[in-house]
Amino acid sequence: MVGVSLLVLTGCATAPSNSAKSFSGNSVVDAAPARDKVLVEYRSALSSLRQERLDEARRLLDDALLSLGGIYGNDKNAKRARRFFSSEDKKTFIGEPYERAMAYYYRGILYWMDGEPDNARACFRSAQLQDSDTENKDYSGDYVLLDYLDGLASAKLAGDGSDAFQRAQALSKSSPLPPYDTKANVLFFIDYGSAPLKYATGQYGEELRFRSQTSLARSANIIVNGQTIPAQSYDDLYFQATTRGGRVMDHILANKAVFKSTTGSVGDAALISGAVLGSQQGRRSNIDEIGLGLVLAGLVSKVVSAATTPAADTRTWDNLPQYLSFAAFSLPPGQHTVRVEFNDAQGRLLSNFTKTVTLNIPAGARDSVVYVSDKSNNS
Repeated sequence: MVGVSLLVLTGCATAPSNSAKSFSGNSVVDAAPARDKVLVEYRSALSSLRQERLDEARRLLDDALLSLGGIYGNDKNAKRARRFFSSEDKKTFIGEPYERAMAYYYRGILYWMDGEPDNARACFRSAQLQDSDTENKDYSGDYVLLDYLDGLASAKLAGDGSDAFQRAQALSKSSPLPPYDTKANVLFFIDYGSAPLKYATGQYGEELRFRSQTSLARSANIIVNGQTIPAQSYDDLYFQATTRGGRVMDHILANKAVFKSTTGSVGDAALISGAVLGSQQGRRSNIDEIGLGLVLAGLVSKVVSAATTPAADTRTWDNLPQYLSFAAFSLPPGQHTVRVEFNDAQGRLLSNFTKTVTLNIPAGARDSVVYVSDKSNNS
């Protein structure tokens, strides 16, 4: 997102561990190989959020984001993976831009739940930065919801959210976005569908590609006090995964593939030339030396080619959703039963997906923030 300072990354605060080796308390995370720890934390944090284990979700995301801040560009395994002789899946996982953005997005939701819209806004801005080319400035993040929430948080903090709203509206491909209502005291974050899957193509598996999964749920409605409030779908993660240009790792993988192909061809040519020279009659000593040299050069080139591993990293944050929805509205103080209904592409109710939430709205000014997924435990 152009014009946003990199200081935003520190605004979405995470607390470092006090010990040299940290344990999350989650047995799955603690048993994961070091290179997969962030990936397992991503997955486990989202599962915890869906099961309303909010403290665990906070702890896991904080640790993952702390690792993300310390790893990017500096981790020894990541540096090694940029060279020609190390497989991509051996580097420490931090995820593709859309995966990193979603880690900040979910942490932002948790901050807003805790009554900290300023930290939530910092996370949404950090998420948009993950989707941006901050080095060459060739493109900026294009999540509609991240800009929309940035502006909403600013408006609720008595600031000016109009610029963020205009960015969100420019990115939106649907009808005009709802204007900010600073008096809305209930915020529903809803997601549904299944994450895009990664797979590799190309002669050496060097091309990282994405496959969209079939999503039964395509829209959502919130039913409360006799009202039906549509939860607009703002963003599609398959779109986010497949449309961001200029990905640095794609460029490196392509170079590795060219290197492998070139060294393999050079090796073949040298071996053939060496064998031909070795079969010729005449001044045997010089020809034999040249032929032997070519054969050795060919063998070295073939060994180098065989050692080059350009295959793309297809590890995936696979329990992400596909669609991100949001709605803000007002409810009077007291207890309310809210029903979230999911519909298919034709607008037909998916009754087995329906979630029920009981809200106790306080009399104060603090927002009531709810997260619901088609995969969450609400029933």
